[in-house]
Amino acid sequence: MGGLFGVASTDDCVSELFYGTDYHSHLGTRRGGIAVMHSGGIHRSIHNIESSPFRTKFEMEIPGFKGKSGIGVISDTDPQPLVVGSHLGTFGIVTVGKINNLDALVKEAYKRRWSFSDTAGGAISPTEVAAMLICAEGSFEDGVCNAQRSVQGSCSMLLLTREGIYAARDRLGRTPLVIGRKKGAVAVSSESCAFPNLGFEVDHFLGPGEMVLLNAEGWETRRTPGPAMQICAFLWVYYGYPASEYEGINVEVARNRCGAALARRDSVDVDYVAGIPDSGIGHALGYATETGIPYRRPFVKYTPTWPRSFMPQQQELRDLVAKMKLIPVPALIRGKRLLFCEDSIVRGTQLKDNIRILYHHGALEVHMRPACPTLIYPCEFLNFSTSRSTLDLVGRKVIRQLEGDREEDLAAYARAGSEKNLAMVEEVRKRLLLTTLKYQSLEDMVASIGLPRERLCTHCWDGSSYS
Repeated sequence: MGGLFGVASTDDCVSELFYGTDYHSHLGTRRGGIAVMHSGGIHRSIHNIESSPFRTKFEMEIPGFKGKSGIGVISDTDPQPLVVGSHLGTFGIVTVGKINNLDALVKEAYKRRWSFSDTAGGAISPTEVAAMLICAEGSFEDGVCNAQRSVQGSCSMLLLTREGIYAARDRLGRTPLVIGRKKGAVAVSSESCAFPNLGFEVDHFLGPGEMVLLNAEGWETRRTPGPAMQICAFLWVYYGYPASEYEGINVEVARNRCGAALARRDSVDVDYVAGIPDSGIGHALGYATETGIPYRRPFVKYTPTWPRSFMPQQQELRDLVAKMKLIPVPALIRGKRLLFCEDSIVRGTQLKDNIRILYHHGALEVHMRPACPTLIYPCEFLNFSTSRSTLDLVGRKVIRQLEGDREEDLAAYARAGSEKNLAMVEEVRKRLLLTTLKYQSLEDMVASIGLPRERLCTHCWDGSSYS
């Protein structure tokens, strides 16, 4: 997915930029980058973070950075930030999102005899395409509006300019941006959890399509929010950090409510409730609190040498790393009936390995309660993990098994409690060797988040699509 952080300060901003960007490491695993504006121009650095965390790649060179404004990014796509020279002046740019019409925009650029410099690996950088659309206009404000109007999908961005930092949330607000303030500094972030330890207080959540210009003295709106919003519901279920808030709604609180909703519709008799670390823990605590069943940790995560940001792109290695991170606690498994809450079930292969381990250590029963419905549709609007392609989703695999090559009736499988939905869930249960499997209903998930359904993107589960 990726995350953005920017800061403007009356003093040197590098420390805040470094730590603020690092607090987005849970959102991406490929590249990290920062850029700082100083009297001589823009100083930039980009590193690959597939083999080690953001912090370890940048901490040795941070003393060489100086400046009072800067932007940073954790990216799962192209190397960023880019530094662009144009008729608007030299500026830095970082983006998150997914440009679905990238090929069409590139084709149109070639017709106009424009060129692209960042074509490593034979692919055009989405961030450079966004920069191109900005530079097609006579001002940064008009350029950002042109980019947001032209992009199909989503594209939130920060621009580092001499005037200040422009922050623009994508047109339908699929990804969040929030402004924080403290004396002498203003920051903008994808994750509000980046603020407290740096002394910032949340000041404003940007609305869908809103653009602001911020500097050390404050911020002002340069484009007002649009009326429609489709923020990704998966932020509360899984991707967001527990300490963060989006639209004023805390992630951990929403996960506790999800777990409680699962419990209210359940009657299974078990010894312990547990969460698959880490994102399943909040849901499991909500379930345990609602039922009074003891919460325990039959799996613990080994973090000293397996930090979150070390997660290779190759799926085989991802599965191995995920397995190495989780260590079973046999004393809490042997002879027990266990119920696990999980954020979601994507491919299922990783989870199946964990369940086998539980039975190997003597578990009598293993029950699974995912905090969201069955994932049936791949994400079309954000750059989530490649494992979420249609071919990999366990729900779609089962549907193909049940329907053959015909997948016309996906809506029936997505509808909780329907005959086809129950048949799909039962097949997934058998594949994963579970005693019972019950998914969260879409209605309960939406209610747990606390926003109206029309303000949330639920495409992964029901195929709904807005543009």
